[in-house]
Amino acid sequence: MGSGEARVRGLAARAGGWSARHRWAAVGIWVLFVVLAMGLGSAAGRVDVKDSDQLKGETHTAARIIEDAGIDEPAGETVLIQARGGALKATDAEFRDAVTAVVKAVEGTGRVTDVTSPYDTKTISKDGRSALVQFDMRGEPDTAGERVEPVLKAVKGVQKEHGSLRIEEIGGASMMKTFDDAFGDDFQKAEYSAVPVAFGILLIAFGALVAALLPVALAVTAIMATMGLMGVVSHLQPMSDTANSVMLLVGMAVGVDYCLFYLRREREEREAGHDARTALRIAAATSGRAIVVSGVTVCVAMAGMLFTGLAEFEAMGLASLMVVAVAMVGSVTVLPALLSLLGERVERGRIPFLRRRRRGGGQDSRFWTAVLRRVLTRPVIAVVVAAGALLAVAAPALGMKTQQLTLDQEFGDSLPIVQTYNRLNDAFPGGSEPAEVVVRADDINAPEVKSALADFRDRAISSGASRGPVEIKLHDAQNVAFVYVPLVGGSDQDRAGESLDTLRDEVRPATLGRVDGVEAPITGQVAGSKDFNDQLAGAVVPVFAFVVVFAFLLMLLSFRSLTVAVTSIVLNLLSVGAAYGILVAVFQHGWGASLVGAEGVGAIITWLPLFLFVILFGLSMDYHVFVVSRIREARLRGLATKDAIRHGVVTTAGVVTSAAVIMVAVFAIFGTLSMQSMKQMGVGLAAAVLIDATIIRGVLLPAVMALLGERNWYLPKWLHRLPDLTHDETPRTIAGPAARDGGEPLKV
Repeated sequence: MGSGEARVRGLAARAGGWSARHRWAAVGIWVLFVVLAMGLGSAAGRVDVKDSDQLKGETHTAARIIEDAGIDEPAGETVLIQARGGALKATDAEFRDAVTAVVKAVEGTGRVTDVTSPYDTKTISKDGRSALVQFDMRGEPDTAGERVEPVLKAVKGVQKEHGSLRIEEIGGASMMKTFDDAFGDDFQKAEYSAVPVAFGILLIAFGALVAALLPVALAVTAIMATMGLMGVVSHLQPMSDTANSVMLLVGMAVGVDYCLFYLRREREEREAGHDARTALRIAAATSGRAIVVSGVTVCVAMAGMLFTGLAEFEAMGLASLMVVAVAMVGSVTVLPALLSLLGERVERGRIPFLRRRRRGGGQDSRFWTAVLRRVLTRPVIAVVVAAGALLAVAAPALGMKTQQLTLDQEFGDSLPIVQTYNRLNDAFPGGSEPAEVVVRADDINAPEVKSALADFRDRAISSGASRGPVEIKLHDAQNVAFVYVPLVGGSDQDRAGESLDTLRDEVRPATLGRVDGVEAPITGQVAGSKDFNDQLAGAVVPVFAFVVVFAFLLMLLSFRSLTVAVTSIVLNLLSVGAAYGILVAVFQHGWGASLVGAEGVGAIITWLPLFLFVILFGLSMDYHVFVVSRIREARLRGLATKDAIRHGVVTTAGVVTSAAVIMVAVFAIFGTLSMQSMKQMGVGLAAAVLIDATIIRGVLLPAVMALLGERNWYLPKWLHRLPDLTHDETPRTIAGPAARDGGEPLKV
């Protein structure tokens, strides 16, 4: 059927044609590219984002001063000694004996330095029932968690001898070890399970082992190549472990999706009676082109993260952009070659209970046929109900509160160390995460500098920003001093933020700010969260504008329709808004949180809203471009608009459903992790993709297009001079009454 000689044009069609004619060359080039990328990445090594580059503002300035001075801040540890009842006080002999025992025990391990007694540093709570023994771990702070075990055992030994007291250790090293023990394998399990989950769903979707392996193989090789490229690129733009995890997520999602789109179309054309060569030609000109449009749009969305000015976001954006580009190129080059090589063997490894898959099953879907019948019969009702439901779901997002999650918010109170964190903050507000003033002077021991430091310490307490004790640690050789200020408010981020503002805006200018040549940026967990929020808030408008404007232009050029471009943006924004609403309802208010193994923590982690916007806006274009391409293709071949909509949605229902199920499953895996921030990311992504693939593409898109009718293809005359990035579909006639009676060829 069909000669297959009809001319098609377009980059994807030409790439697919060349690949099918030079099969072994295309496969060889891809394999060589993957191997070379991995080899170059391994040889170059990966440069990770430095602490001094993580943020701008005061946090960045403080990190730069520490880095320039060559000071390696050790991992600090604290032992909380607290009376279990109200009888004992820090002045009692038994309490003093316990303090002495703790000091002796930790020093005896040989793993610590600078051990201080609470009686020397005045780290005794106001009620006299709690005291802190503080010390630093020897060696590199990044690996301190690997060396802290003997110290923890020594502290536990003292606890056994003093039952009337609570003796607990907390600090950077002990938290690092606790979290590694409890959650260290979480990410690896999630990443490793993504591949088998995707493969299992594809196996059900295709019913054949070879066909299911192809998308997974493409996604995995694209990820491997990108990992190598990340090593090379990291010398220009430093990368991070977070960027690596996000790249894997995005790479698996788009790699499988693109291959799925292409493979399903090729099988559909063969089932329609075309020979293998013609089927490949049609798939290249249609699905291949949709993949290129979608891939470029996703890349543009990911590039939006480069405008944040945040090193972590820039790393994530660049890594995601690269893996999408690699997967896109692989889909339109090596995939046609593999399909040409395999031919009918792509059906090998049929699963027995799926063997009776109906021929031509890719052409329709009973469920979506029934849905479309109702949607297209009453499009106004469909739009009102669907849009109203999504707006109602999105409504909670209006009250969204973002902040860096505290330890108890991130992990709950299931871990003993979190309970220690809470007790420490109750006894010494802000003591677990003090503000850190990094003071650099020409001469740190100059009388005026020492006087300013002392004045700062006094005013920090008298101003109400801190209840003390304020500790000053001098580094004479580097002319640097660290001032540690426990903030009033403790783990209450809002109150602690007010205390920080008092330090920055009132205390510092009146003390250290009066000495010439002194720099005194204030950093720490609360300061870092505030600086991050401020910078992120400043990035929202440019990132939003960049992504929306460029996505609009790409859709306008790709479909040569002002209407399609506008509706694409509006529907995607509605999908993102609904995802925001679900996040706020579940994680901020706690509505139904137990259903996803989460809890209401009162806030959404700071980085997530912008991250979700960029990722979802990019990924949702996959489905939109694919569905609208099929609708436009059917309209070009003569179907009336309503029949073209029905044909486009129903024939893509199977592939969109399969792709969405894979994305939802992969993202949901991250929703099972122990950290609330990862749960928020996983649930937000999974919910948005589910909404996008069902309500948006299955109900709202066809209903809106049905209402618009021929206005879907409206392009003002003054825009006709725009570059034409559309393509000529292979002219296969679609049989049907609309094609014979009601349809007219569409001029574009």
